[in-house]
Amino acid sequence: MAGVLDSVNQRTQLVGQNRLELLLFRLAGRQTYGINVFKVKEVLQCPKLNEIPGRSGVVRGVAHIRGGTMPIMDMNLAIGRKPLENIEECFVIITEYNRTLQGFLVRAVERIVNMNWGDIHPPPMGAGKEHYLTAVTEVEERLVEIVDVEKILAEVTPVDETVSEGIFEDGLSERVVKRHILIVDDSTIARKQIQRVVESMGIATTLKKDGREALEYINGMIEEGKDPYQELIMIISDIEMPEMDGYTFTAEIRGNPKLKDMYVVLHTSLSGVFNAAMVEKVGANDFLAKFHPDELAKRVNDRVLAITGEDLLQESGNE
Repeated sequence: MAGVLDSVNQRTQLVGQNRLELLLFRLAGRQTYGINVFKVKEVLQCPKLNEIPGRSGVVRGVAHIRGGTMPIMDMNLAIGRKPLENIEECFVIITEYNRTLQGFLVRAVERIVNMNWGDIHPPPMGAGKEHYLTAVTEVEERLVEIVDVEKILAEVTPVDETVSEGIFEDGLSERVVKRHILIVDDSTIARKQIQRVVESMGIATTLKKDGREALEYINGMIEEGKDPYQELIMIISDIEMPEMDGYTFTAEIRGNPKLKDMYVVLHTSLSGVFNAAMVEKVGANDFLAKFHPDELAKRVNDRVLAITGEDLLQESGNE
């Protein structure tokens, strides 16, 4: 098992090619699940877990790993099922989301598969259980369900979505009354988190669940004779998305002469130096790690000031 992620650093070359690699695992039954390798730091046999008082119901305990302590969550419990049994025989997938490390207890880890984001699809309508799926795909005629880890983490350790006082300018929304922000993310939780922050600033939003849907929306705007620059303040896009990832989405925008100057911020729970390099490669304007309301609000504030400041100066000069 130690060799599963030996070549993970080489996998950064997949980013920007609308490709990903999934680590496949199983829980209590025969269903296969997947998680993006870029979010996985390590896979190991379940270590000894220590109980902690007042823990969340899905946290089976904490483990001391590599000189640090981290919570170990039962993935099966987290998606609304029974706790995994005989945990000493289980494995822990250590992940990094939103700048923190956490472990997920799973029954077995299988292998890594190379996929195209075009083969990753949104979960079927009516998936039920307020489903914990962010996407589905097929590997060797087997359905693979990709779990919405951000939804799990939001429920286990809810994030304060309040924007601190003084982060954005008074009257900011009055400068962009007829404009809105396009939010693109496959996670329902992530979309709502971003939406609540932006709308708390008095700014309107439009939500899309993946890069392909967002690109169709913008192109439709052009076909209707609308100017995207006059409609959109900016685009805030996730990187990991079915159908079309955020890097490819940004590259498509930069490749269109009518959209090439659109302001794009990539907002993701992925971390690592390669992200900064890929942001520059595909031509995004900025990169922001999820989810920090103040940092997000400041990016929006600065963008609004950037596109309206000159007009305000001209108006004051004419008075």
